Amino acid sequence: MKITEHIKNAQSKTLFSAEVIPPTKGTGIEDLYKNIDPLMEFQPPFIDVTTSREEEVYLERGNGLVEKRITRMRPGTLGICAAIQHKYNVDTVPHVLCGGFTKEETEYLLVDCLYLGINNVMALRGDAMKGQNHFQPTEGGHPFAKNLVQHINDLGQGKYLSGEITHNGENRFCIGVAGYPEKHIEAPSLQYDLQKLKEKVDAGADYVVTQMFFDNQKYIDFVQAARNIGISIPIIPGIKPIATKNHLKLLPKSFKIDLPESLIKEIEKAKDNSVVRQIGIEWAVSQCRELINFGVPVLHFYSMGKSDNICKIARELF
Repeated sequence: MKITEHIKNAQSKTLFSAEVIPPTKGTGIEDLYKNIDPLMEFQPPFIDVTTSREEEVYLERGNGLVEKRITRMRPGTLGICAAIQHKYNVDTVPHVLCGGFTKEETEYLLVDCLYLGINNVMALRGDAMKGQNHFQPTEGGHPFAKNLVQHINDLGQGKYLSGEITHNGENRFCIGVAGYPEKHIEAPSLQYDLQKLKEKVDAGADYVVTQMFFDNQKYIDFVQAARNIGISIPIIPGIKPIATKNHLKLLPKSFKIDLPESLIKEIEKAKDNSVVRQIGIEWAVSQCRELINFGVPVLHFYSMGKSDNICKIARELF
């Protein structure tokens, strides 16, 4: 079932969903299942599975020689999505990137999605490769998320790179895109970033999932600003509970977000990370209750490989 259908069928009830990270190469899927198993208590209608672009690794070859290789450390997103759907009978949403993929490779991936019964995708530009100062499109790939959205939308209508192909009309994907309540790190202004979001919506996006935030007013203002420029599709808030003191430095730097002063002070006073984790749980519960009252369609949790704190939050809400 498509994400928009899940939202419609919920009849204004807030749903629970989560995002998981694929295991690294050489690691089995069992640890991922251990992360997902507790989340099924809250009946998520869908689970997102992230992907990552290629990266450079250096291999020692002896005699002081080093070989540079390009690899993906977390491959297998589609296989993981299929395994999750089979094991848990829940819809999955693979993340599809511009970076690291040609248009042809993207089309093959989308066709595989259809064969696997996956009709929801999250379309993202992706980050720059490590060592690059800014995002550089892959040769033969899409430069922006709006181009990727258009490609996915075209394929759903039978418009393939090789020419139009007649089909039965069942290939239409439900397309998610990212939104940034505090603007994308590269955007010169929030209004500029909103216009870029509108371009993705005009290209065929069906719903938005936001970057994490810790001040609900920023999400509320973002939704209103989006509505003011004609974005009417669902805007799902992304929630990430604080878990360690290092998050005070890492999250603002990595995602260009602000943390409320009251939350910062609480974390700074904490004697260890176990206390920080509890602070993060309590803050997220309060944050989510306010968002439910605001009428959000889904609370989407970034698990980052661990789900125990998310379970504690969800038990207070669902």
